[in-house]
Amino acid sequence: MKNPNQNLVNHKLKWWILIAIGTGTFMSALDTSVVNTILPILKSHFNTEVALVEWVVITYLLLVSGLLPSFGRLGDIYGHKSVYITGFFIFIFSSLVCALAPNIYALIAARAFQAIGAAMLSSNSPAILTKSFPSQQRGQALGLQATMTYAGLITGPSLGGWLADQFSWRAVFYINIPVGLLALLLSVLAIPKDDNKTEREQFDIPGALFFLAGLVALLFALNQGHNFGWGSVSILSLFLISAVFLLLFIRIEKRQSRPMLDLTLFKRRIFSTSAMSAILNYICVYCILFLMPFFLMDGKGLSPSQSGLILSAQPLVMAIIAPISGTISDKIGARIPGMIGMAILSCGLFLLSRLTLSTPISYVLICLSTTGLGIGIFISPNNSALMGAAPSNRQGIAAGILATSRNIGMVLGIGFSGAVFSTILTMNSNTASSLTTAIRYSFLIACVIAILGIITTAIRGNTNSLIIEE
Repeated sequence: MKNPNQNLVNHKLKWWILIAIGTGTFMSALDTSVVNTILPILKSHFNTEVALVEWVVITYLLLVSGLLPSFGRLGDIYGHKSVYITGFFIFIFSSLVCALAPNIYALIAARAFQAIGAAMLSSNSPAILTKSFPSQQRGQALGLQATMTYAGLITGPSLGGWLADQFSWRAVFYINIPVGLLALLLSVLAIPKDDNKTEREQFDIPGALFFLAGLVALLFALNQGHNFGWGSVSILSLFLISAVFLLLFIRIEKRQSRPMLDLTLFKRRIFSTSAMSAILNYICVYCILFLMPFFLMDGKGLSPSQSGLILSAQPLVMAIIAPISGTISDKIGARIPGMIGMAILSCGLFLLSRLTLSTPISYVLICLSTTGLGIGIFISPNNSALMGAAPSNRQGIAAGILATSRNIGMVLGIGFSGAVFSTILTMNSNTASSLTTAIRYSFLIACVIAILGIITTAIRGNTNSLIIEE
């Protein structure tokens, strides 16, 4: 039985809940961007190869992606706060283990442990926010959470470089401990207790295992295809293994009375098209993140710190625009802002495709600010539409699918842009002119993907009257 004062309590505490969730989101984004900046330092410190050091990031990415829906489902069953708080304990402790790692293999193992905590946090935070805010403020709340994500992404590279220079690479992981403890304290105090359920649904363990195996195999193949060769036996075998496991997963879920992933959610047009739009959007985002450092450092000859400062233009604009767009979408629905955002993103990508070695930095900043504007306008309304299309007892799995869409888009974006980029460079003997050619075609393809995102956003319909089912 619900407490009659529950809605009043949520109303009074909702902004504290947002601060608590936002702090945790900032920590997670900070950790992601910081670790990428210290990979060269790890290579030198452990005296190892780049191929091995990459697993510090790859292991984390694969496990987070594969575990997100499972922990979202666990949140629906056992309570979102319970899983979220447990994730904090795991993330903080694993950060300490990462900082104390004696060798590269121990660090990779610790990052795998850290991924479990990160998946618990990412798959339940949108569900907590969605339940804590009324539907007419859902976009605003999710937009402010997105701002904290971008703040972490902006801060990460510069903070990581400074910590590594002043102390050591271990400080990059130690910084998670005070930030994490603060976020944990706020979460324990602010987030309301989970509703007591007299009858709990069973967790679908076989479904979770098949999904994890299938998705990890797929993402690994997409991530490493350009290294092994897309037609190699290893990559083709991984695609086959992934297809088998995911088909078995779908078969299991259709027969389960309480499935790990409620496939009926995808019968809702708003839900399925919002998930597809998110994937397309993040493909474009990570194309930019992957390609621009090559252009700025290899093409323009800028230092890593100079490049990082220029690249911060995009997330800075995103951080400012996301909550504004979310607030507007609460009033007019998610469809129009989503379409406008993807249209602006496609224009920004087309502008980026015109880059040459003589392009002034001011033009680069305009291009990145344009893409940041489009992404910022799109993200919050789309997230709100997806979360609002799921019933209240499926908010955890909806949040897990939202986060999984982001990670799939990330891997696809890096995989396809890396394949196009490296192929063109190889065909043209890796000359200066081939760099701009590779940049041009990669961003033109990304522009087409953004246009597809306009279409998927348009066909989902409006969401201004969408109410979460009780």
